[in-house]
Amino acid sequence: MSNTDVLADLKVKPATIHLNLKEAALYEESLRRGEGEVAIGGPLVVKTGEHTGRSAKDKFTVRDETTENTVWWDNNASITSEQFDTLWEDFQAHMNGGEYFVQQLYGGADLDYRIGVRIVNEFAWHNLFIRHLLRRPTDAELETFNTEFTIVNLPSFKADPARHGCRSETVIAVNFAKKMILIGGTSYAGETKKSVFTILNYLLPAQDVMPMHCSVNTSEDDDAAIFFGLSGTGKTTLSADKDRILVGDDEHGWSENGLFNFEGGCYAKMIKLSAEAEPEIFATTQMWGTVLENVVMDPVTRVLDLDDGSLAENSRGAYPIEAIPNSSETGRCGQPKNLIMLTADAFGVLPPIAKLTPAQAMYHFLSGYTAKVAGTEKGVTEPTATFSTCFGAPFMPRHPSEYGDLLGKLIDRYDVDCWLVSTGWTGGPYGTGNRMPIKATRALLNAALDGSLAKGEFRKDETFGFMVPTHLDGVDDKILNPRDTWSDKSAYDAQAAKLANMFVANFKVFEAHVTEAVVAAAPVAANAVPAE
Repeated sequence: MSNTDVLADLKVKPATIHLNLKEAALYEESLRRGEGEVAIGGPLVVKTGEHTGRSAKDKFTVRDETTENTVWWDNNASITSEQFDTLWEDFQAHMNGGEYFVQQLYGGADLDYRIGVRIVNEFAWHNLFIRHLLRRPTDAELETFNTEFTIVNLPSFKADPARHGCRSETVIAVNFAKKMILIGGTSYAGETKKSVFTILNYLLPAQDVMPMHCSVNTSEDDDAAIFFGLSGTGKTTLSADKDRILVGDDEHGWSENGLFNFEGGCYAKMIKLSAEAEPEIFATTQMWGTVLENVVMDPVTRVLDLDDGSLAENSRGAYPIEAIPNSSETGRCGQPKNLIMLTADAFGVLPPIAKLTPAQAMYHFLSGYTAKVAGTEKGVTEPTATFSTCFGAPFMPRHPSEYGDLLGKLIDRYDVDCWLVSTGWTGGPYGTGNRMPIKATRALLNAALDGSLAKGEFRKDETFGFMVPTHLDGVDDKILNPRDTWSDKSAYDAQAAKLANMFVANFKVFEAHVTEAVVAAAPVAANAVPAE
């Protein structure tokens, strides 16, 4: 397909179209257009301005016959088909006479379930970013490329709430019937990446394929593991194991063929990144090809300051996954043997690891629990529970029960061992206790993955109902029973009861959508303190 023809169906008349430019050419175009600067080592440094993260409240899905009974409207804001059509007409008018960068890429490494996505960008660096993040077709595949969805991203476009049915000048509008997503009024590149995730989250469950916000690694023997976890729980750190192969760090699918990465790259947080803690990711900050968003750079020396959050606490780096040593070339692996749900329990009451039944796994998946630490505001002395269902509520078009039911079927079908791992606090809550020793977490996780932990002795936790190992060589037995690490046992009991009650209160919205077994997997706390 020629550059002229690639946008013909969109009925726009840009002056210039750059089709499927490779990395070096996109670097040149970014610099020619003044979009970024080059730091020592070669990374492209860009700024996103006002928007340094996703604009979740500015995302809207068209509510029509296609989506009326398939989208979870309690979690997804809507616009009408007519409002979307008006927005698209204004996008088309805005694009006439402009210069645009187009990539034809795949979302998904599974050849049976991947989708062809056409990305149209106003910025060259956005085009480079998404070329890193999605999966790049071979030249032969481009000859027969089939565009299934189109994403148009125009940062300079300003939406009109009265005209377009949105909230502000920023808009992310999803139309599943027309297979199109329009992004305007934000320079944050992550919107495009998450738009592809949203598409796959909508399409795949209807094909009995599970989309997941998770990382995946495997062994030379194809002993695969899934890692669910919200920000700050250690998902990236724990899945990046020098002795295992990284399949991907963020978004995956689970089909009858096994696990597969949705992406072909990584989008890592850069703030306060250190060479000692995460050497592989740190190395990408000194590598040609990496796109660094909102990372502070000395304008004279071109030296980066990763500790400086003045532009954004959410500074990011985008790079192809092959930049990480020991990463998978195919983005695919076999069926998982283990599923790990990570939580940073700042209440200090969860054990470092616990074995879950399939019903408990569904319960904790739908709960999506972690905790924010206290001390961020004056007078705040206690942790705050955070529940994000399916470990990714903002990207879930369908009702969480659909994803939960599908996960439960897959766990049962492939006899997967499920674990809850707390990387939070022990010996007391945040401010009193200490962070769970990473050495103990690694040892317990390794024993779970190699199968040895499941063969040991377990005790049943009285409050949460899951099974907790009582011993592992090299790990202090005391840590395995959180109550033993607290000097005030009654304080532990009250804190455990309070957290249990928070789980129960949060889960009430799901009770009508799950089996009795899943409801019965809830924590039991006779002396629960009412959640505030």
